[in-house]
Amino acid sequence: MAYKLRIQFLKELISIAGWLLYNSRDPREKNAMLKEFRDFVARGNVIDLAVAVVIGAAFGRIVASFVEDILMPPIGMALGNVDFSDLFISLSGAEYPSLAAAKAAGAATLNYGLFFNHIINFLIIAFAIYLLVRQINRFQRPAAVTTKECPQCLSAIPLKATRCAHCTSALV
Repeated sequence: MAYKLRIQFLKELISIAGWLLYNSRDPREKNAMLKEFRDFVARGNVIDLAVAVVIGAAFGRIVASFVEDILMPPIGMALGNVDFSDLFISLSGAEYPSLAAAKAAGAATLNYGLFFNHIINFLIIAFAIYLLVRQINRFQRPAAVTTKECPQCLSAIPLKATRCAHCTSALV
């Protein structure tokens, strides 16, 4: 459902952009704007970002399935056959056997079990991103050192300098 809403939103956004593009006053402005937009989209950053969003959405689905279908059932079983997705508080004061029954009756509920599942989803995704960034940082080379510190005034000076530009002391 959310996917269809996103597609509909993108279609509306594109139609508004098209209307703005073709209703500008100067025809040369249309071509310049279209060329600028094409150059913007063709840059690697935008395409990389689009790929990252798609992969991130797929990864989020995998983690959500892992938490709801694999991780939470054994935890619920260990805690006495508790289904976390069915834990809720009815704000209307009435008792309902399940969250689905409360929703069907139109009762307002606080779904703390679903919230707990979403917290676990977030923690797993955050940990996976942490591990990924940590590995990427290990493979990056450290920046080349281009300056050194003056022993007298502690100012940053070029490596090949023989005299400090700030305090004029001779460097060894």
